[in-house]
Amino acid sequence: MGERCCAVLRVLVLQAAWALAGGQVRYSVPEEAKAGTVVGRLAQDLGLEAGEAEARRLRLVAQGRRASVEVSGASGALLVSSRLDREELCGKSAPCALRLEVLLERPLRVFHVQLEVTDINDNAPIFPAARKNLSIAELSLPGSRFPLEGASDADIGANAQLSYTLSPSEHFSVDLQKSNDGNMEPELVLTKSLDRETIPVHRLVLTATDGGRPSLTGTMELVISVVDANDNAPQFNQSVYKVQLPENATKDTLVMRVNATDSDEGINSEVTYAVTNFIPPSGRDVISINPKTGEIRLTGALDFEEVNVFNLRIEARDQGTPSLSGHCRVLLEVLDVNDNAPEVWVTSLSVPVPEDASVGTVVALLSVSDRDSGANGRVRCWVWPAAPFGLEATFAGSYSLVLREALDRERVSEYEVEVRAEDGGAPALGARRGLRVPVSDVNDNAPLFAQAVYTVLARENNAAGAELARLWARDPDEAGNGRVSYSVWEGAAGGVGAAAGSGWRAASSYVSVDAESGRVWALQPLDYEELQVLQFEVRAVDAGEPPLCGNATVQLFVLDENDNAPALLPPAGSAPEAGAVAAEAASSSSSSFVGPVSGSGTLWAWAAWGAPAGQVVAKIRAVDADSGYNAWLRYELWEPRAKGPFRVGLYSGEVSTARPLDEADGARHTLLIVVRDHGEPARSATATLSVSLLEANEAALAAGSSSASSSGSRSALGVDVGGAAASAATNVWLVVAICAVSSLFLLALVLYGASRWAPRAAVLSGPGPTTLVCASEVGSWSYSQRHSRSLCVADGAAKSDLMVFSPNFPPPPPGAAPKDTQPEPSALLHTVSASSFVPFLLILIRSLGISCLNGVQFPRFNDVGYLAVV
Repeated sequence: MGERCCAVLRVLVLQAAWALAGGQVRYSVPEEAKAGTVVGRLAQDLGLEAGEAEARRLRLVAQGRRASVEVSGASGALLVSSRLDREELCGKSAPCALRLEVLLERPLRVFHVQLEVTDINDNAPIFPAARKNLSIAELSLPGSRFPLEGASDADIGANAQLSYTLSPSEHFSVDLQKSNDGNMEPELVLTKSLDRETIPVHRLVLTATDGGRPSLTGTMELVISVVDANDNAPQFNQSVYKVQLPENATKDTLVMRVNATDSDEGINSEVTYAVTNFIPPSGRDVISINPKTGEIRLTGALDFEEVNVFNLRIEARDQGTPSLSGHCRVLLEVLDVNDNAPEVWVTSLSVPVPEDASVGTVVALLSVSDRDSGANGRVRCWVWPAAPFGLEATFAGSYSLVLREALDRERVSEYEVEVRAEDGGAPALGARRGLRVPVSDVNDNAPLFAQAVYTVLARENNAAGAELARLWARDPDEAGNGRVSYSVWEGAAGGVGAAAGSGWRAASSYVSVDAESGRVWALQPLDYEELQVLQFEVRAVDAGEPPLCGNATVQLFVLDENDNAPALLPPAGSAPEAGAVAAEAASSSSSSFVGPVSGSGTLWAWAAWGAPAGQVVAKIRAVDADSGYNAWLRYELWEPRAKGPFRVGLYSGEVSTARPLDEADGARHTLLIVVRDHGEPARSATATLSVSLLEANEAALAAGSSSASSSGSRSALGVDVGGAAASAATNVWLVVAICAVSSLFLLALVLYGASRWAPRAAVLSGPGPTTLVCASEVGSWSYSQRHSRSLCVADGAAKSDLMVFSPNFPPPPPGAAPKDTQPEPSALLHTVSASSFVPFLLILIRSLGISCLNGVQFPRFNDVGYLAVV
């Protein structure tokens, strides 16, 4: 038995843990648990640390009735403090749950704990009396039945299900009869005729066994006396009596009077009355009988809605020896009175009602009922106000709320309707049910974006599926008329010219719009070197019939990322694929020379002994396909790291002598030069330059022998011909620059005049390449965008470090004149040509490598394309 209790306790504690995980502290403990039994670790289940329960005074709050449990101050466990009796706490109620309040201080908190006391089979069946005396006439026939009072069990469930057995007897047996309430009632059955002379008294034991494990039993001794002589039982004049009473009958009202007669004489004819069975059992509290007169009266209130018929079994017993009894039934019918008001339910409500709904449209289905019967339960209904809705009866108790007049949402957008019901009782009782009926609009509003033009910035190399922007269009219509779906409109001039030779590509190949949320997703990684600006239109269409739509223009600007390493230009006079390393020769009075070695990635240069400090030996040229800081290159001498006779210009890439060359320097020097950009993270490329030191006449001879093969490429490489030649060429280039700028100015004036009368496009700036203006950081800026338009001459490959974007305008609305909705393009051209004249001149001068003239230093552009004073 102890092991079984421990197993039950473990299961109950596990259930309590699961209940706590669900968010409520619940414990379960079997009744009759010993004092000190641990119900649960309350402090731990409440999330308290060790010792915190005692520090914060964890305790139970006193309740109205004794809980029989307590909280241990030291451990914080919930313990059984006294005997737990489920029957005393909850009676027949199931489940038996005690609600406890646990108080925790510092800070003050109250927790609710539910303690369920489970039933064990600790109550044996109990009969009303330990002994039952029965008197049965000797002349009773076999098969006669004698009702017995059954036992009761304070337990619940299977522990309270009773079965009956009778001690062995050849004259009697016990039979069970199921009552209307489902209980089994024992009856004593005579199986063999009695013989008083043989056995005057029969002593039997009636045993009641419950369904518990282990089962418990209760016994009652039956003392059956066989009486001689009195062989006539009382007889009622009716076997069944029927009577009716209104449910509002008062207490002590006479229901009826039953009468039984006995043909015997004397004491054997004196009759007493008793009710032996009530159906339902609650009749014991409502009806009683006078044992002498047979008057049946009310002892409680009647309720037709609860019980409308009472079935009573009346016994009339004489005073003979043995006493005989007769039985009859009384059926009490409770009559209804009008004590219940009607009830109105809305079983179906179709709202909102469309503004163009036709007359007769069903708006709602109603159900009306009254718990009373007859006229008291007949209900009439109507609607207030009478317009524009009305009621139509469909069948008994069901109505339809229908439209009687046309609706006008602009006049009334919502109706407050009241359905009223009244029964036919006296006095009549009524009920009301309010309904809110909104009126929906038709689809007469198109979706409208918050902006006509959206500007979106996105970095290149974004992940496919990345969210670029979120658009939202408002539609004031309701339901489906206001449900907007989004899509990229291919009907607009949205697209981009991709790489050379690939043709025009639709915007839908780059981006996609989520139909429900309006989120703009990237279908593929964007490449700034391929695409700088993408302009497309997003269409918002509602779900109305017919659908209406609205458009918005999206201008997507791609921001550059440092995803391209510097590329070293090929050596002058060689094919592009001859190598990735380039060098530029710088000739001077020392007749130095540089050139590639066939089939090798190493650059060769010659320098004369005694060359002065600062003499340019070679120039490393590189280009970066990125833009801005990502394309701003710097050159570093990586090897040799020790201080040597050569150095590299940080931004020019020019390899020059760090000091005069003498014979102490070796005959050959190998330089490893690293070219880095300014991106994050920085990317780099390396070039190897081998410099041979020769005598002055040998260097001149080497330079002369190779001048014929390299003269054509020197001009392309921009060879520095020395200090004297550079000084002489400066004035020539200045004249060329002034002429070029003047030509550009005249060209700008011609374009300005042509744009005044030329037909303009629907979109000034489409998704194609942007207008780019560039300037070099030192000497020149380079740009590499294949689809850009450059307004400067660069020393190397072109770069688009300074971007001048044309203004973006949404397409003109249908029917509107273009000149009324878009600015004149001539104004834009005038701004570029006239106001940018001086910057263009400076750009061109800087692009020629001229940083100063006669001591005057020119301003230069920084890496983002703005003028910076040097």
